[in-house]
Amino acid sequence: MPPKGFRNLESFISHLESIGDLKRIKTEVSPELEITEIASRTVREGGPALLFENVEGSDFPLVINLFGTEQRVELALGRKPASVGEELVEIFRKVNPPSIGGIFSVLPKATGLLSMRTKKVRRGDVQQVETEPDLSKLPVMKCWPRDGGKFVTFGLVLTRDPATGSRNLGIYRLQVYDNRTTGMHWHAHKGGAAHYHEAKKLGRDLEAAVILGGDPRMIFSAVAPLPDGMDELAFGSYLRGSPMPMVKGKSISLHVPAEAEFILEGSVPRDVLRQEGPFGDHFGHYSMEADFPVFNLSEITHRKNPVYPSIVVGKPPQEDLYLGIAAGEMFSPLIKIIQPEVKDMWAYPEAGFHNLLAVSVDERYPKGGIKAMLALWGTGQLLLTKCMICVSSDVNPRDFSAVLHEIGENFDPREDFLMIQWAPLDTLDFTSNKFNVGSKMGINAVRKNSPERKTYAREVLDPREKHPEITGFRLLSGGFCAVRIDESRTDPKEMIRRLFETPGLEGVRIIAVVSPDIDLTDDMELIWGIFTRFDPYLDVLFEHTELRGSAVVYDGRMGIDATVKQWYPPVIEMSEDMKDKVETRWSEYWS
Repeated sequence: MPPKGFRNLESFISHLESIGDLKRIKTEVSPELEITEIASRTVREGGPALLFENVEGSDFPLVINLFGTEQRVELALGRKPASVGEELVEIFRKVNPPSIGGIFSVLPKATGLLSMRTKKVRRGDVQQVETEPDLSKLPVMKCWPRDGGKFVTFGLVLTRDPATGSRNLGIYRLQVYDNRTTGMHWHAHKGGAAHYHEAKKLGRDLEAAVILGGDPRMIFSAVAPLPDGMDELAFGSYLRGSPMPMVKGKSISLHVPAEAEFILEGSVPRDVLRQEGPFGDHFGHYSMEADFPVFNLSEITHRKNPVYPSIVVGKPPQEDLYLGIAAGEMFSPLIKIIQPEVKDMWAYPEAGFHNLLAVSVDERYPKGGIKAMLALWGTGQLLLTKCMICVSSDVNPRDFSAVLHEIGENFDPREDFLMIQWAPLDTLDFTSNKFNVGSKMGINAVRKNSPERKTYAREVLDPREKHPEITGFRLLSGGFCAVRIDESRTDPKEMIRRLFETPGLEGVRIIAVVSPDIDLTDDMELIWGIFTRFDPYLDVLFEHTELRGSAVVYDGRMGIDATVKQWYPPVIEMSEDMKDKVETRWSEYWS
């Protein structure tokens, strides 16, 4: 039986090893690309967590793939992620509105809420050793060939709002510029960025602590899409069932987790920006270079014999996919409190989560699906969702084929399509050729009361017979047709128009044109290759478009140009030399 909880990374690693779910690799490995290729292969194969004991250039071991399966995430949390959300929903419903009976009935579970706080302690293992602020001693990885340098990828950045004192804990990448300076990749909509801008208004630098390792539930809390203003450390304490011990920093006023592996103490100066990136991020393309704040290191403390945690992100599947799935399963039930008509929802990890959200809706009145879309776009981090699809309440939003079927039978673009031309987007999204902004689209495929159903083709003529420029074709459920072309030789939007006019394709509802690198037979790659590569306003067209007054009316079949555009950053790919090196040494790592 697994222990009730893991108070630190050391105990989690020990347990994984005891059950055969962690492999110690004694062979010397390079933190530049080699660990990435080993870890990426291991994630794809569903392999164990990896502890590299001999990292070139560092005296510290490195652990990776800690959360690289759904089972390890569940083990780290001590229960299924969905059960946490269900528990919070039950607590809310029984005490809202408050009643004596409701409060007493919920007390056995509500006692966990009493732990939703931290506690100050005088000493902590993370301060057993104090060292000079020298990042070169850490086994910091360069993950991908075109990365701008080495990046701390699994640092939990702790800040306080200088006006209110509220805390924020988030995972932000840190590009290492020199031994004492890194970038601070704060997205505009993140809590750390809000604290930084508040400090700038007050004319102050912002203290920050970068936490490496600790209680796995604390690490998960930094990933979780908590509501604005909710303390991630307090939520981590709730998950662990006891207040998290915090010790005062050595060179900063912040209190930091006493059971972490490393603490990097320092500050973010208010008026210093520096070019950061590129970096191979979880959309599968390198993120664009841009100016970001910097982090000046003042001190490093760590446990005796610490382990440096790291993570690789990139084209799915990678380790972060499983953390994102768990976050969705945990917090989706809470949406029902705010939007009761929402029965279930699923952000597709294959599309980088923010790019595709399917929502099942109990439509209580006409166009309730439209209402749900607008409401969800105004809720927390769901504001970053680019494509939202609403289906009826009995449809599983996790089943992509079922969602496409509903679109095929129920979607009428004349009244079921929403286009928002300019809105906030994830900082990592490059498709609009603008930073932090782009367009959104919504498809309402909830069934209507009318007994009439639209029909879609289960079989169509292969368009390659009439269009030899097409190199691949696949017909999915709902009359959704994926077509592969070489966009350097054929204009994608013109190809869509020609396909609209091609006999034998009348029963197709949606045509998505993709680039040559997409394997149409691989569902994960196909979803990634479509939904991370188009901006709705720039790249969606309909068979018929009419302007009525100031409104645009869409009708007929829908086309999506999901090919790579000239401004898109490169796709993340490992170098062939490194692939060959790892293939040659593979048995050596596992001996």
